[in-house]
Amino acid sequence: MSNNQALLDEAKNANPERAEEIYKQILVSSASTSERDQGLRDQENAMIKLAELYRDQKNAQGLAEVITLSRSFMSSTAKAKTAKLIRTLLNYFNDIPSSRQVQIDVLLDNIDWSNREKRIFLKHSLEIRLVSLQLEASQFKAALTRIDTLLTELKKLDDKMILTEVHLLESRVYRGIGNLAKAKAALTSARTAANSIYCPPHLQAALDLQSGILHAEDKDYTTAYSYFYETFENMSSQDDPNALNALKYMLLCKPEDVTALLSIKLAVKYAQLREIECMRAIALAHQHRNLAEFEKVLRDYKDAHLRPSDRAELSSDPTIRSHLAALYDTLLEQNLLRIIEPYSVVEVDYVAKQVGQGRQDVEAKLSQMILDKVFYGVLDQGRGRLLVFDEPEVDDTYGAAIETLEQVGKVVESLYAKTVKIA
Repeated sequence: MSNNQALLDEAKNANPERAEEIYKQILVSSASTSERDQGLRDQENAMIKLAELYRDQKNAQGLAEVITLSRSFMSSTAKAKTAKLIRTLLNYFNDIPSSRQVQIDVLLDNIDWSNREKRIFLKHSLEIRLVSLQLEASQFKAALTRIDTLLTELKKLDDKMILTEVHLLESRVYRGIGNLAKAKAALTSARTAANSIYCPPHLQAALDLQSGILHAEDKDYTTAYSYFYETFENMSSQDDPNALNALKYMLLCKPEDVTALLSIKLAVKYAQLREIECMRAIALAHQHRNLAEFEKVLRDYKDAHLRPSDRAELSSDPTIRSHLAALYDTLLEQNLLRIIEPYSVVEVDYVAKQVGQGRQDVEAKLSQMILDKVFYGVLDQGRGRLLVFDEPEVDDTYGAAIETLEQVGKVVESLYAKTVKIA
């Protein structure tokens, strides 16, 4: 048994401080030429064990130092093995809360190193991970700059798989800044690249999810629902935790069918989760067309959570936030129409009191509804009143007159053409 192996065995039963000291000792040790391969294997094991130790201690800075230390080891190993090892070490950050900025700094440092060492595929892999983190941190400008550089390099290499992932990230970034036209164009590019290769199930699910989100933004909830359902089925079959998000989006697309949707075989295991209880409560409030109940659900599920991972579940996800804004807007509109329907003149203060909203908000919404021709009326802001008119009857006289004149014009042109021929 080698000395390093003996140290690794000792570290298993040692306290964290002693184990950390042993792993660092192995990392800086050098093996003889005859034992070089075994020495590299021992160093790899020590590196992973040390990273796991820092992960369990929630020490993001320590984990970052391990990744930096690993470079000397990586220089002696195959490039494929290097990429796998660095991905393993970076994945440990996922279990450390509030470590996003440390991850970004580590990735930037390692991207520079990969570029200097001419490890192009590792560099691309790290850049894709960096863009994902920048997207989560809402650093959209930095993410787009990185994506533009990546796309230029990838098109030269013609790597369709990575190209698909980058176009998908580009679509998500553009959606984040509200540019839906470019988000759709990027998604189309991602699907085009995916069509020419075998697309893994997880990537296909991500493409379907993004398609559903963009259709939902366009208020095309039927098409969005079909994409979310495909995503949910795909992710559930792989036991992907993101299947829950797809299910929540499905429920928001069809709030009137929540009970039926939750009786689907794949959805039953999620039915008792707090996030789904939240969706069920929202759907119930929407069915009752009760604005006060809807607002109560938003308050209750925003502040009271069972698990830290659920915190602010109604406001942290931009897709859910967008869906809820649309549902709330529809509900407010329906309530306002119900209140003003019996009147030809009504006080704005009375309407605001009935819906439980501030006067300014109600005035703004009524103005929007009048401009959108949801109903016909005028806001008398001087007197604080709303004047409601009957829907005007459509007068076809002008349209008919214009059509008649067009036909007369054609007859005159025909007669003129004939006179020219006779002359």
